[in-house]
Amino acid sequence: MMKVLSVNAGSSSLKFQMYEMPEEKVLISGVFERIGIENSFYTIKINGEKIKKVVELSNHEDAVIALTKELIEFKVVNSLEEIEAIGHRVVHGGDKYSDSVVITDEVLTTIEELSSLAPLHNPANVIGIKAFKKVVPNAVAVAVFDTAFHQTLDESEFLYSVPKEWYTKYQVRKYGFHGTSHKYLSERMESILGKGKKIITCHLGNGGSLSAIENGKCLDTSMGFTPNAGILMGTRSGDIDATIIPYVMEKSGKNLDEVMNDLNKKSGVLGISGLSSDSRDIEDGIKEGNENCILAQKMYVRRIVGYIAKYYVFLQGVDAIVFTAGIGENSSKTREDIMKSLEILGIKIDEQANNTRGEEIRITTEDSKIPCYIIPTDEEVMIAKDAYNFAK
Repeated sequence: MMKVLSVNAGSSSLKFQMYEMPEEKVLISGVFERIGIENSFYTIKINGEKIKKVVELSNHEDAVIALTKELIEFKVVNSLEEIEAIGHRVVHGGDKYSDSVVITDEVLTTIEELSSLAPLHNPANVIGIKAFKKVVPNAVAVAVFDTAFHQTLDESEFLYSVPKEWYTKYQVRKYGFHGTSHKYLSERMESILGKGKKIITCHLGNGGSLSAIENGKCLDTSMGFTPNAGILMGTRSGDIDATIIPYVMEKSGKNLDEVMNDLNKKSGVLGISGLSSDSRDIEDGIKEGNENCILAQKMYVRRIVGYIAKYYVFLQGVDAIVFTAGIGENSSKTREDIMKSLEILGIKIDEQANNTRGEEIRITTEDSKIPCYIIPTDEEVMIAKDAYNFAK
């Protein structure tokens, strides 16, 4: 048995989960919030109990020290030497990493160099890695990249139709994200349907992406050079005509940063509805007859259905469609709207099964030509598994 930490460090947060491996038993989990900001606090879940503590966290190292103290206090470990591996979520591995790696000084430098591709995420991931290396130096540190699973895309899928030197000089290409989640769904579906299958995975949360997978290998995915590509999302526009950007700058007097902020934080479902980025609020608005909410939902579903249709043709048929993440796991309405739009493919909804939240279940009838499933994603366990495999 081995104790393994799964870590996801954001710019002002740090989520963690500790497992006993290989049993995948969760020993403790929690999140540190508002790191480096006033009113910082953390929440821990252990033995079915939830504990919140308000404490000053000047930086990520403070959070790591507080975490290690709690691990010893709750007797999850007797000493920090018992933590044999730490898996770190790293958002961007560029095209250098097609799998998880042990974090050496060279790897850490590379992750820092890739920060220009993920300026909001990679620097925070690096801060988390350094903080744990300082406080728990003996643990094997492993980087698990969001982009790694999509490194199997063919050049014809990952290149943009722009001057090729944009790729060779500036690394402009499709990278894709949510890779750890899509990989988890792929492996889970293999255990249900067997190997060699063609599946479309739909990770639908505030951010969202779809992937076309054959025999456990990702062949295409909807996010691109950044996570603001593909379907429309909670606050992101998804695919748009690039020429809109200079046009709006000229008309509005906004600078590039302001327009990009609008596209990332004020667009998508929020932009169309004018109400919220949260699908629950949109569904409430639909019930009240709010036309903008009705429109936002229609556009959201249409974009997803468009990608599913594209991937169905690309894969030359599909053995299953899978829904996951906040909306995918919990919104029976969104799943129903998507599946009804796909009736032409012979999909038949099992309405009783679809009326489920956050449980692994088949949600189509036995005579549906394509089975559809809810599979709750578990990125944390994927990170822990990779860390365990390097340390064992």
